[in-house]
Amino acid sequence: MKQLELLAPARDYQIGIAAIDCGADAVYIAGPQFGARQAAGNQVDDIRRLCEYAHRFGVRIFVTLNTILYDDELESAYRQMLAVQEAGADAIIVQDLAIVEMARNGIGNLKEDLRIPLHASTQCAIRTPEQAAYLESLGFSRLILERELSLKEIKAIRDAVSCELEFFVHGALCVCYSGQCYLSEKIAGRSANRGACIQACRSRYDLVDAKGKVLVRDKALLSLKDYNLKVRIGELAQAGITSFKIEGRLKNESYVKNVVRDYSLALDRFISNHVGEYVRGSFGTVTGGFTPDTRKTFNRGYTELFIDGRKGRWACLDTAKSMGEEIGTVSALSKDKTQITLKTVSRDIILNNGDGFSFVAKDGNVTGFRGDVCSGTSIRCKSVSDLFIGARIFRNINAAFERELEKQACTREIAVSVTLSFVKEGGLWKAEATAVSEDGRRASATVDAGGQDAGNMERMRSMLESQIGKSTSIYRFRLESVPEGILPFMSASAINAIRRNLAEMLDSEPCIARELLIREPMTDNPSDYPLKKVTYKNNVSNRLSDGVYRRSGVTESEAAYELSHKEDAELMRTRYCIKHELGMCPVHQGAPACGPLFLLNNGQRFSLHFDCARCEMTVKG
Repeated sequence: MKQLELLAPARDYQIGIAAIDCGADAVYIAGPQFGARQAAGNQVDDIRRLCEYAHRFGVRIFVTLNTILYDDELESAYRQMLAVQEAGADAIIVQDLAIVEMARNGIGNLKEDLRIPLHASTQCAIRTPEQAAYLESLGFSRLILERELSLKEIKAIRDAVSCELEFFVHGALCVCYSGQCYLSEKIAGRSANRGACIQACRSRYDLVDAKGKVLVRDKALLSLKDYNLKVRIGELAQAGITSFKIEGRLKNESYVKNVVRDYSLALDRFISNHVGEYVRGSFGTVTGGFTPDTRKTFNRGYTELFIDGRKGRWACLDTAKSMGEEIGTVSALSKDKTQITLKTVSRDIILNNGDGFSFVAKDGNVTGFRGDVCSGTSIRCKSVSDLFIGARIFRNINAAFERELEKQACTREIAVSVTLSFVKEGGLWKAEATAVSEDGRRASATVDAGGQDAGNMERMRSMLESQIGKSTSIYRFRLESVPEGILPFMSASAINAIRRNLAEMLDSEPCIARELLIREPMTDNPSDYPLKKVTYKNNVSNRLSDGVYRRSGVTESEAAYELSHKEDAELMRTRYCIKHELGMCPVHQGAPACGPLFLLNNGQRFSLHFDCARCEMTVKG
C-alpha cells in the first residue's frame, strides 16, 4: 500500500506537539540556524523532546536547514546536521547543494557518520522532470515540488523519478517561483534565501504606464490568496504525491491545530474510500477536540492556483492581511458609529463578544475593529469612523471558535488488542495477557489472580471488558474476547494493574514506524545538470555547491551575489500575471495591447515584463 503523510509546520516544540495530537504524520521545524524563517529557530534540546514524543506514534520530524550557505558557515551547518541527527530527527530539508557534498565527504577534518536522509526544499524551485531527476541522482530521498505546478506537471515529474514527492496543499503562497525571488534583497538588502524576506509581495503598489498614468492605485498587486487544496488531496495522491504539506512555521498554535485537524480528517476520508490502496504514514487515532473550520482561521481568501493548468483570479488586491469569512453587510448605523446592525449572509451566523471584524473602506483601505458586545445581528463597539451603510463585513477573529480550540483538546491514542486467558493450578488462578499494538509491538504479562472463583460470571466478564478497555498512557486497549467457562474473581484494581503493566512494556519498545524510501547520499557520478551554465538563480554561494554543479557537467557558474551587478536582473518570475488578474490580457481575455507597465512603491519603480509564450510575468528592477 502507498503511504500518505500529512506534514505540519511547527514554530516551536509546543506547536509541534499540538500538530501531532491533531493528526499530523510528520512535522517540520527549524533548528538553531539556517532556516528559511529567521524568526522560527529552535534549540536542539527542543527538537530532541519533540522527536521523543513524535516517535511514540511513528510520526517523523524533519528539520529545516534550507537557506543558502556561505563558505564560513559550512562547518557550523555540518555540526548542526550532526546534532539534529543525534537528537533523533528523521530528515533534513535543504536548499544548498553544499549539504549533499558534506553528507558524502564531511567538511575539513570533520568526517562524522552523517546518514540522515535529505529532502530537497521547495526553495530548489523543482518544476521540471529534468530538474527532479538531477536532484534525485544526487541522493535526495524526497523532492518538495514548486507550488505553481499543475496535476499534469506533477504526473510528469512522478514518471521521471522514483523518490518521494511532497507538495504544499494549504497556506500562504509566494507569488514568485520558490527560491528565486530577489525583490526583498533588491529593496532592503535582506535575502529571502537567507531567511530574511521582508515580504515585499505583500506591499501595496501603484500600477502605471510608460507615461506615468496611474492605472491602479494603492493595491496589493503581488499578494496572492492562500492555498487550499483540501478537496484535491485524492487527485494529488493519484498523481504521485505522498506528502501533503501545510505552510505556516510562523503561525500560532490555534491555526496549526485547526488546519491539521481539517486536513487529517480529509485524508482519512480519502483513505477510507480506497481501502487496500493507501495507508496513513503514522499510527494512532485522534478523538475528541473541536470541529475544524479553516474559514475561521487566518486566511487571505483561498485559491487552488494552477492545479488545473489554468489561470484564475489569484490575488487578494485589497489587503495582504486576513479578511476572514464574510458575515453580512451594514444595514443600520448609529450616528456616532458605535452601534451596528447587520444583514447577515446566513441565519446560522452567530456573533460573539470579542469577535474581530474587517471591511474595505470607501478609500480602498481595510479597517479592522473589535465587537465589544454582540447580540443577534447587532454589534456595539468603539467608534469606527470610516464605516458606512452597505459595507461588507468580514469576521477575522471568531472568539467562540478560538476558545473552543484552546479548551477542547484532541487526544491521540494507539490501538492495542488484548487477549486474556486463565489457568487454575493447585487451587490458584493465573491470568495471562498478551497485547499487540497497531504498529506491531507485542507485550505479555502473567499475574496471580488468587484462588477465588467469580460468583457472577457475567458480571466478571463485563468488568474485564470495561477495565481492560480503557486508555492508559497513549494506548487505547480493547479486549478481543472474554474466556468462556469459570473465571476467577478479580478486583478492578487488579485488572487495571494488568493494563498498566502492558502499557509500560509497550512503552519500553520504540514504535515500529512505517518504512520510507531512504536513498544514499551524493554519488560519485551524479546525472548531468540539464544546463551547462548556472546563473544567480541557482543561488551558488560557496565553493562546495559550485563543485557539485561542475562535477555535473556545468562549465560556467555564476555566484549568487552577482545579482547586485545586474541592472535588469529578474527579481521574480511567476505564473501569476497582473494583466490577467485585471482583465487586461490580450491572449486569454482579448484585451487591447498596452505599452510597458511599472509598479511604484515608496519612490521605487519596477518594470513588468510579460513572457506570453510561457504565460509568465517577470519583475525587474
